[in-house]
Amino acid sequence: MITIADIERTGAPPEPPGSPSAPAGLGPSSQVRADEIEVRWRPSRHARRLLTLAAGGLLLAVLFRRPELAGLAAPALLLLGAGRATRGGLPGRLTVRVGLTATRINEGEPAAVDLIVSDVPEPGVPRSGAAAPGAVTEAGYDARWALEPGRGIEPGSATAVNGQAARFTFAIERWGKRKLGTATVTLHDRWRLAEGRVALVLPAIDCYPSPAVQRTEVVLSKLPNRLGEHRARVPGDGTEFTGVREFVPGDRQRAINWPASTRLGRLQVNTFAAERSQDVVLLVDVTSDVGEPGHSALDLGLRGASGAARAYLAARDRVGVITYQWGGAHWLAPSLGRRQFYRIVDALLQSDTGFARGAGFNRLPRAALPPGALVVAFSPLLDGRFVETLRDMRERGFTLIVVDVLNTEPPRRRAFADQAARRIWTLEQQAIRFSLRELGVPVVAWDGVTPLDLPLAPYTRRPLVTRR
Repeated sequence: MITIADIERTGAPPEPPGSPSAPAGLGPSSQVRADEIEVRWRPSRHARRLLTLAAGGLLLAVLFRRPELAGLAAPALLLLGAGRATRGGLPGRLTVRVGLTATRINEGEPAAVDLIVSDVPEPGVPRSGAAAPGAVTEAGYDARWALEPGRGIEPGSATAVNGQAARFTFAIERWGKRKLGTATVTLHDRWRLAEGRVALVLPAIDCYPSPAVQRTEVVLSKLPNRLGEHRARVPGDGTEFTGVREFVPGDRQRAINWPASTRLGRLQVNTFAAERSQDVVLLVDVTSDVGEPGHSALDLGLRGASGAARAYLAARDRVGVITYQWGGAHWLAPSLGRRQFYRIVDALLQSDTGFARGAGFNRLPRAALPPGALVVAFSPLLDGRFVETLRDMRERGFTLIVVDVLNTEPPRRRAFADQAARRIWTLEQQAIRFSLRELGVPVVAWDGVTPLDLPLAPYTRRPLVTRR
């Protein structure tokens, strides 16, 4: 029973238990596509078995000259005739509606796709009513569903609400634009003598990298003159108390500190720190993808960038992104709002470790790298040109923090040459990180499991001093 309190609490009446849009665990779906598909009917396996039985009975009656053997073919012939008579009412075209519980999901997040098949209404012919769950539909046919998942799709359970609707649950373990696969619907008439099979290509879905957990932010000591939520060193109209000073004409009366004024004999006013925002540019190195798929350097870089974007946007900072690739760089200008988060993640999904044409890093416009912005780089530091780019940005006066996402090493082998090569590689990596620290670029290591707050803790406890 639906009550007024239920409608006021949810905003809409709840779905009935037999509806495909309300199974346990997932919410209702929204329709994303509706296709009209032509169905070609053919005899089913059951019809072919009956035909074989009828032909065998007639053949035996002729060979052995026993008319009573023809009685074996009579029931099969009667069923085939009844099915032939009702075959004219089967639809030649059907409408298949596809619904998704979410068009954009995160890694490992469950989702579902709903499929509903219905007749295409002909002019002047009334539509048939819906059938009860588990019963043969009034339209004269029943449907059976099967899902062939696409690459990277982990299929879950399948729920058939009735003969004309089904729901398939799935999950995606790694980010990317994934094709859900193909759904096959097999149609039968009420006598199960005619069969029609239709394959429907399901739409693609965007799987976002699972954002890393980050609750604190790195704040610069010098912030632009723009209203925000970070405490600045200059006085202003914020809420953070900084001290008491003597009253001057023009000060607000509500700022007067009466206990201090009574004690000193002169009017004293409270002073507060200004609240400002900052520009944050996320620099993601996608030139190297080393490690196990799902836990590689590229996976950690995209997840860390997604978590940082969400954290800084929640603090009302302007956040942009630059993806560094072979042959160029793609950028998104810093902006505010929740929509900017989806723009950033969409830009990250388009990244690839292959060669891509883009703007040269030295030719990026002022909008991509605003002066005085905080640059947070996610990189395994394996590409020498990217390391030189970081040094160039530091010499140009940008404040950088490098999050090292390298979580793998060359394999250990017993050969002397392999051991020597491994030592040389380790020394080169240590030299790269030491040279960046000498330039004033902090390098912190992140394993992709712990929150980003732990490696960034030394730089989030106090404002980061900007030095040229």
